[in-house]
Amino acid sequence: MLAPNPLTTPRLLVRTAAAPSDKATAIREAAQLLIAAGCIDAAYEGSMLRREGVANTYLGHGVVIPHGMVDDRHMVRESGIAVLQVPAGIEWHDGQTAHLVVAIAAQSDTHITVLRRLTRLIQDEARLAILRVTDRPEDIAAALREDATALGASGPATDLRQRFDWTVDYPTGLHARPASHWVDVARACPARIQVRHGAEVADAKNLIALLQLGLRCGDEVTISAEGDDEAGSLARICAAVTSLSAGEKAAAKAAAEAADKASAPVAGWNPVDAPRVIPAIGASPGIAIGPIHVLASAEIAVPDSPEPLTSGGDRLHAALRATAGQLKALADDTERRLGKADAGIFKAQGDLIADTDLITLACQLMVEGHGVAFAWNQAVERMASRLSALGNPVLAARAADLRDVGRRVLAQIDPSLKSGHDLPDVPCILVAPDLAPSDTAGLDPARVIGLATAQGGPTSHTAILARTLGIPAVVAGGATLLAIPNHTTAILDGTTGRLYLDPSDADLASAQAWRAAQAETQAAEARERALPARTRDGHAVAIGANVNNPEQVPLALDQGAEGVGLMRTEFLFLERGDTPSEDDQYATYSAMLAALAGRPLIVRTLDIGGDKQVAHLHLPKEENPFLGVRGARLLLRRPDLMEPQLRALYRAARDHVPAGAPTGKDAPLSIMMPMITSVPEVLALRTVCERIREEIGAPPVPLGIMIEVPAAAIQADALARHCDFFSIGTNDLTQYALAIDRQNTEMAPEADSLHPAVLRLIRMTCEGAARHGRFVGVCGGIAGDPFGASLLAGLGIHELSMTPRDLPAVKARLRASSMAELRALAARACAEEDAAGVRALDGAQA
Repeated sequence: MLAPNPLTTPRLLVRTAAAPSDKATAIREAAQLLIAAGCIDAAYEGSMLRREGVANTYLGHGVVIPHGMVDDRHMVRESGIAVLQVPAGIEWHDGQTAHLVVAIAAQSDTHITVLRRLTRLIQDEARLAILRVTDRPEDIAAALREDATALGASGPATDLRQRFDWTVDYPTGLHARPASHWVDVARACPARIQVRHGAEVADAKNLIALLQLGLRCGDEVTISAEGDDEAGSLARICAAVTSLSAGEKAAAKAAAEAADKASAPVAGWNPVDAPRVIPAIGASPGIAIGPIHVLASAEIAVPDSPEPLTSGGDRLHAALRATAGQLKALADDTERRLGKADAGIFKAQGDLIADTDLITLACQLMVEGHGVAFAWNQAVERMASRLSALGNPVLAARAADLRDVGRRVLAQIDPSLKSGHDLPDVPCILVAPDLAPSDTAGLDPARVIGLATAQGGPTSHTAILARTLGIPAVVAGGATLLAIPNHTTAILDGTTGRLYLDPSDADLASAQAWRAAQAETQAAEARERALPARTRDGHAVAIGANVNNPEQVPLALDQGAEGVGLMRTEFLFLERGDTPSEDDQYATYSAMLAALAGRPLIVRTLDIGGDKQVAHLHLPKEENPFLGVRGARLLLRRPDLMEPQLRALYRAARDHVPAGAPTGKDAPLSIMMPMITSVPEVLALRTVCERIREEIGAPPVPLGIMIEVPAAAIQADALARHCDFFSIGTNDLTQYALAIDRQNTEMAPEADSLHPAVLRLIRMTCEGAARHGRFVGVCGGIAGDPFGASLLAGLGIHELSMTPRDLPAVKARLRASSMAELRALAARACAEEDAAGVRALDGAQA
C-alpha cells in the first residue's frame, strides 16, 4: 500500500506490507518510491546500492537507513524519505533482520530531523513492534514527522494543542538538575511535549535542547502537549515544573546564607580586606598561597578510523551503557554520602549522554563515514560549543559537564583514549570535583601546594591522605569551586576551611606573615619531636602514627612516632582491583614489623562498609551502609575475607615476633577488630582467632576492639573482660552519637568530636577499661589536634595515634601541661553544654 505524505522538508512516502526477496530488492523498491515522487534521479538507486556495499546501514532494532554516496548528492532533486515496511523481515547483514527500510535522499542536512526521530524510535522497542506490523501508513508517517515543528521546520514557532504559560521562577534559571527532572517526567508521558520561549522551541524529552533555550529567572515560556493523553501529560509536566520552585528558591537562599556565613570572622587567620570567600570544610591544616588550577583532562587527539555502522553502533551503545552504569554508581554513592541534591549532577550527566540529539548527531557522522570515536567526540564538541555560546555561566558549566562525561564514554569506546590529568609546571592550588585516594596519594607536594575539592568530607580518604602528605586542603566546597578561572590568585586556609579569591596585597602580606609565624612554631616543635610526650608531672602518653603501608613508616618515625597505633588494612583492598591473597598480606605485615624493628604495631582487620566500598568484593547494596554490614559484622559473615587475613597476621607473628616480647600497649604486634557492638561478637571473633593461631603455631597476640558506637562505650566494662585493649575511633563514635553522617556536607560542621556527649562516652570507655586493667588508645581525628589530645589525656587515654605530621605539635602540647591540669580541663569540657563551649576552653587555657 502506497501513501504519499508530503512534508515541507523533507517529503515522506510510506509503503506497508512489502515483501522484497532480498536486501538489494528492498533498496530498489524504496528507491523507486523516491524516483516516482520526483525526489531523485533514477541513477541515485545505483548510488544507494553502492553505499550499502561500502558500509552497512543497519541502525538497530530492525531499522535500516539506506542512502546514496556523498559524492552523488547532486542527484537529489528534492529531499525525501521513503519507508518500506517489511512485516516478515528481511536479512540485512550477518544475521540482522530489517523490518523498516527508511531510504533517505537528502539535500544538505534536511534529514537530521528524521535521523533524530529514528534514533529515539530504536530506543522505544514497544512502539517499533507496532510499526513493524501496522497496516496504517499514517502511523509510520506520524512517527517520523512528530517533532518536525520542534526541530527546525521553517515558519514561526507554534504551540501544540494543549498549552500552559509559565514564568520561570527558579532563581538560577533552568539548569541541569531541574531540567533533568523535566526530562524524566516528559519521557514518561505518551504525548509530545514541547517548551517554547519566544521563537525558540525545544522537545521536553531532550535535555540538551531544553538547556539550549537558556531560560533565566523571569523568562516567559509556553509548555504544550499533543497526542495520546495530552491533557494528562500536560498536567504532569506542569506539576513537575512548578513543584521544583520551592526547592530551587530554598537552594538559592541557602547559598546566600552560606555566603553571609563565609564573611564572618573565624578563629584563625582572617583577611584584612574583603576578598571573595568560598566556604568549605577544613581537611588538612595550613595556608597555601598561589594560583588556582582546575583539574581537567589533557586534550587528546581522536583518530578517525571508519568502520561499518553496525560494529560502530554496537561499540557506541556498549560505551554509553557502561558509562551510564558508572554514573549511576557514582550518583548512588554521592546520594548516600552527601544527599540527593549533590547526587543530582551525576543524574543530569547521565541524561546528557542519553540525549537523542547527541546520539543522533554521532550516528549521522558515522553514517557519513567517520569512525565511532571520532564521531562521538565531534558530536560532544558541537553540542558543548552550542551551550557555551549562549553566554550563560550556568550553561557554560553544563558544557563542561558534557565534555567531562563525553570523555568517559570516549574511554569506554577506546581505552587508549583515556585522558590523563594535566598539571602546570608552577606550584598551584589544585581544584577538582573529587579525587580518588590513589590520585591524592600520587600528588607531588612541590607542585600541588593546596587542594580544594567540590565534594568529599573531612574524614574521607582524600582528606586523610592530604594530611599525610602535608598539603593544606579543604573539601565540600561545592560546584562553585569548579567555575573558578585558572590562574586566579587564591589563599587556601585548610585549618578554617576557606578559600579566598583575588586577595589584596594587604591580605597576601597578612597571610604570608601568619604562615611564617606558624612555620616558626612548627619548627620549634619539630626540633623536639623525638622527645616523649611526658607531662610536666611525669605522666607519659604513648604516641603512635596512623599508616597504611610499610613505606609510610620511616616518615612516621622521623616525625616522632613511637610505633603504629593504627594500620588501616582496607587500603590493601581499596588500592587494587582484586582481593589480596594470604601471601600478599603476609608480605605486607612482615614488612611493617621489619620497618618498626620491635616498636608496637596495631593492625586493624578489614574495615569495609559505610563510606569505604570495594567494588570487587561485590557486597550487596544497602539503604544505609553506615548502619548495616560493616566492620566486624562483615568479617563474621565473610570468613573468606577474615580467615586469610588472620592467617597472614599470625604467620607474621610466628615468623617475626621474638619469644618473650612485651605484651600490652608495647607489644610488637596487636590485632584490633573494628565496629564491635556486643560481647557475643567479641567471643565469636576470639574463637576464630584462637583456632587459627593454634593452626599456625603462632605466639599469643593481644586482641583489641574498636569502640565506635555508643553501645560499646556504654558497655565498656563488660567488653573489657574479653579484650586486651580498646582503641576509640572518634570519627565514627561522633557520627553515631550525634546521628550525623560524617560525609554529609551540610551537617559535617556539626559533627564535632569535641561535643560533650562524645567526650562523656570516651570517659565512660576509659572507666570501664580501668576496672579490668586494659589500656585505651584513640586513633580518630581529635587525637591529632593538640587541644583534642589534651582533653583525651585528661579523660584517661593511654595512647594517641594520628597522622604523622600532627605528631610534633601534639607531643609539644602534652609536654607543656601537667596531668592535673589536663584532668581538670577534661572535667570542665564534659560539663559544657555544646562543642562551642568546649572549644572556647582552648583559648581560655592558652
